[in-house]
Amino acid sequence: MEPVPAADLAYAGGLWATELVEVSIDPFALEDGGKWIVVYPYVGTPTFLRFAKWSKYPPLDLIGAWQGPTIDSWHSSMDVAQYCAAVEATRTAIAQGSVYQANICRVMRAPMQTQARDIARLHMLLASGNPAPFSAMVRVASLGLEIACASPELFLGRDGTTLTSGPIKGTGKTRSDLTEKDRAENVMIVDLVRNDLARVSKVGTVEVEGLLREEEHPGLVHLVSHVKGELVAGTTWSEIFNATFPPGSVTGAPKIAALTLIDELESASRDVYCGAIGWVDSDSQQANLAVSIRSFWLDADELCFGTGAGITWESDAMREWRETELKASHLIEIAAQEWTMDQGSEE
Repeated sequence: MEPVPAADLAYAGGLWATELVEVSIDPFALEDGGKWIVVYPYVGTPTFLRFAKWSKYPPLDLIGAWQGPTIDSWHSSMDVAQYCAAVEATRTAIAQGSVYQANICRVMRAPMQTQARDIARLHMLLASGNPAPFSAMVRVASLGLEIACASPELFLGRDGTTLTSGPIKGTGKTRSDLTEKDRAENVMIVDLVRNDLARVSKVGTVEVEGLLREEEHPGLVHLVSHVKGELVAGTTWSEIFNATFPPGSVTGAPKIAALTLIDELESASRDVYCGAIGWVDSDSQQANLAVSIRSFWLDADELCFGTGAGITWESDAMREWRETELKASHLIEIAAQEWTMDQGSEE
C-alpha cells in the first residue's frame, strides 16, 4: 500500500500552489488580496483557497502514486438507451418552445482498488497524455476536494477590467465531423454568453473576438468562440459569478429553462463537473477559470468522470451518445495507468 500524501496542494495556470493559508466559501474573499484557487462546483458550495507559495516546479516529495481503475470497471448514470431517451425528451422540449438547446450529461464512476490514488499524480499523467490549456488540480482531502481537470475551455479570463469567455460547442473526431448543427449551436451559446457578460459590462463593450474557430485537442477537434466585455467599475467577483454561472456552454439556452430541464432529465449530480476551476489573483486583477469539463474527482472509494453533449432540434440521439463516448475514451485510458513511487519522476 502506498499512502496518499496529506499535504494540501493545487495546480492552475502553469503553477503549483503549496502552503494553504486561508479557506473561504464567500466570493467576497477574492476582493481581499492574495492569489486564490477557485473550485466552484456545478452543484454545491464554492471553495476559495489562498495559498502562500506558487512555483512552476512540482513538489515531487508531496506527490504519491497512482493506480487507476480498469477501463471495463466504469459504470454510467445513464446507459445508451437512457441517454438517447433524454436526448429525445430534450428535442420534445425544443419542439414545444421550452428551450432552444440543452446540454445533457452523464456521470461515470469506477471503484478505486488500491491506496495508490494521489489525484496529483493523475493530474501529471493527464498533463503528459492529454495536455490541456486550462488544466488544474486540487488536493485538499480534509475538504473533500480531490480533482484533476484537463479542460480545454475558458469559462472566465480576467485582465484588469477586461472579462473574456471562450465557449466550446461542436465536437468531432476530425474537422470533417463538424456539422452545421455544431456551428448553429455554437452561435446560440455565444449569444447566451454575450448576454451574461453584458450584465456586468459597460454598455456597448461586449463583443465577439473570434467566432467558430477550430481547435485541435488530443483525439478530437472543437469549435471555439471568444467573447469579451469591459467590466463596470467596482464590479465584484460575487456579481460576476451571479451573472455568468453556471457556464452557458454546459447548460443551454435560455439558461433558466435549460437548467430546469437538465434537473428533470439527469439522474446523477454533476458535482464539480461543469462548474469552474482555476485561479484568481486579486492583487493584480488577473484570473483564469476553466469550465471544469474533462474532469476526474474522487468520491470516497470511487473515481468519477462526467461527459455530455449539447442537444438541439437537429440532434441525432446515437450521434450525441457517441460524442459523450469520444470525450471520455482517451481520458479513461489515461486514468487506467499505474505510477508507482519506484518509477521516479518525468518532471
